[in-house]
Amino acid sequence: MIPPISRRPRRFLVGAAALGAALTFAAPALASTQPVAPAKSAAPAHTAAKAPARSAAWVAGTRAYLVITAPGDTSAVRSAVTANGGTVFSYFDAIGVVVAHSASGAFAATMRGVSGVQQVGATRTSDVPADAYNPALPANPAQSTTPAGEPVRWDMSQIKADQAWAVSTGSASVKVGVLDTGVDDQHQDLAANFDAADSVSCAYGKPDTRAGAWRDVDSHGTHVAGTIAAAKNGKGVVGVAPGVKIASVRLAEPTSTLFYAENTVCGLVWAGDHGFKVTNNSYYTDPWQFNCPDDADQAAIIEGVRRAQEYAEGKGSLQVAAAGNSTYDLANKTTDTESPNDSTKTTRRITNACLDIPTELPGVVTVSAMGSGNVKASYSNFGNGVIDVAAPGGDGSNGVYSTLPGGKYGTKSGTSMASPHVVGVAALLASANPGITPAQLRDKLAVQANDVACPSDSRCTGTTAKNAFFGEGQVDALKAVGATVPPGTYFENTADVAVGDNTTVESPLTVTGVSGNAPAALKVGVNIVHTYIGDLKVDLVAPDGTVYTLHNHTGGSADDIHQTYTVDASARVANGTWKLRVNDNAAGDTGRIDSWNLTF
Repeated sequence: MIPPISRRPRRFLVGAAALGAALTFAAPALASTQPVAPAKSAAPAHTAAKAPARSAAWVAGTRAYLVITAPGDTSAVRSAVTANGGTVFSYFDAIGVVVAHSASGAFAATMRGVSGVQQVGATRTSDVPADAYNPALPANPAQSTTPAGEPVRWDMSQIKADQAWAVSTGSASVKVGVLDTGVDDQHQDLAANFDAADSVSCAYGKPDTRAGAWRDVDSHGTHVAGTIAAAKNGKGVVGVAPGVKIASVRLAEPTSTLFYAENTVCGLVWAGDHGFKVTNNSYYTDPWQFNCPDDADQAAIIEGVRRAQEYAEGKGSLQVAAAGNSTYDLANKTTDTESPNDSTKTTRRITNACLDIPTELPGVVTVSAMGSGNVKASYSNFGNGVIDVAAPGGDGSNGVYSTLPGGKYGTKSGTSMASPHVVGVAALLASANPGITPAQLRDKLAVQANDVACPSDSRCTGTTAKNAFFGEGQVDALKAVGATVPPGTYFENTADVAVGDNTTVESPLTVTGVSGNAPAALKVGVNIVHTYIGDLKVDLVAPDGTVYTLHNHTGGSADDIHQTYTVDASARVANGTWKLRVNDNAAGDTGRIDSWNLTF
C-alpha cells in the first residue's frame, strides 16, 4: 500500500513504500567559532566558498541572505557585508553572488543602499541552523544484500529502456549530477557507477568536500540515483543509463530536508565546474513554492539561482527538473498556499510572473509525470508551454521501484521520479553524441519523445504534438541510443484490457508487412498490472491458433508482469492477428493488460 500524500510538494508529496528500516542520522554538532572548512576544495578558486575573514559564532536570529553584485570581483561587497553587521558565509565571484549571514533585522535594507549591490534577499523565514557552522556528516548506513535477479520494471519498459540496453548502456565519460538529499554511495547497485571525487555537500550554501558529506539525509536522492544509473549487475534494478557515472550534490539540510536558494546556487555552480553533462533537480527552491519578482527577497532568489543555472549551462551542463506534484496549472497561476514552508504558510495571490525555480528558469527541461500507460499521473503539475517532456513517475499502486539507502529498494511516486527517467535518456543521448551542447541536448530530447495526445480533459490544452500534460511527449530511450525499429518489425497494442476475477480476456495485435514466417526468437513484451500474478496464465496466440504459454501461475502474491519473453514461432506465418490471452482463475485480485508488443 502506498502511504498517504505528504505535506511537502515535489520531493515527498507522493509517499514511498520503502523496504527495510529507516536511516539513523548523526546528531547535529554544536556551533563552533568558525564556519566549516572542508578538507579540500575541488572547485576553482574564483567560485569556491571561503571562510569569512573573522570568526562567526551562531546566535539566535541568524538569517541567510543572497547579496547580488556584478560578476567578477565581489571583494568590495564582501567588505560591506562585514561592515554592516553581517558575515560572509560563502561567495561565488563568477556569478556575483555572496551568501551572507546576519542577525540584524536591518541588514537587508542597509545593504540595498550600498554602492555596487544590485539586489539583496533573505533566503529563509527561519533561522540558519547552528549545524551550518560545523556540519555533522550524514550516517553511513550498514548495507544489506539482495538475492540475484533484476526483472525489467514497468517504467523501464514503458520508455523502452530495456530495449535500449541491448544497444548502449551509456558512456562512463558522461557524468550526471544528482542534486538532492544525497546519495548512498555504498549501495550495491550504485557503488560501481558512483563518482566520489566530484561529489559534495552544498547544504547551507558552501561546498563541503569531506568524504561522505554527500550521503543521503533522507532516501529521496538515493532513489533518484538508482532510476538514472543503477548498475546492470543482476541485482535489484537497472537504471535508464546504467553505464554512466553519477555524482551526489547534497542540497538538502538535515532534519528539515529543505533546499534553500544558497544551497541551490552552490550546487549549480558546482555542476558547471565539475563537468556534469546533465543534472537532476527533483525539488523546488525553499521556502517559496513560487518566487515573485515584486518581492525584494524573492527577486534576489530568482536572480541568484538564475545566474547559477546560466553559469552551469555555459559550462556545458543541462538541468532537468520535476514539474511538481500539486495538480497545478503552471501556465495559469493564481494562488500559492504552500509558502513559506519553513515557518507559517499563508495563502497569497500570485501571477505567472512568479516562478517555480529552478523548474521554470530558462534553459531548464521541465518534466511531468505519467502513470503506467500513456496517462498523466493524477498528481502531476502541468501547463501548456511549460512542460517540455513527460516520463513515468508512478501513480496509485504502480510506483517507481528503485534504490534506497542501506542496500535496500522500494517504491516512490512523483514528478521527482519522472525527472530522473528523462535525465537517464539525456545521458544516453550525450553518450551517443560526444560534445553535444545543452541546447542541442534539449532539442534532441524533444525530437525523440513520442507524442501523447490529450485525454478528454479540459485542462489539457494544445495539440497532440505538444500539450499541457505531456509537452513534446514521453521520452524514448530506444530512440535516444539511435536504434530505430525498421518499419514492419515492431508492433504494439497500448489499449487497456480489464482482467476480472475468473475471466479470460484477449488483446489483439495485427501484424502486416512482414514476409514469411515469424522468427525463432520472436520477442513478446508483456506489461500486465495485477495484484496477484500467481492467479494468471498468460499465452501468446498465433494467427493460426497455435498457443505459446508465457506465464503459468507463477510468482505467487507478487504484483504485475513486466517482462519480455522469447518464443520460437518460426513455424507460423508472421502476418495476421496475434493475441495476448490472459486467464485469471481465482477470486480476490484483478488487473489489466496495460500494453504488449511483438518484435520480429
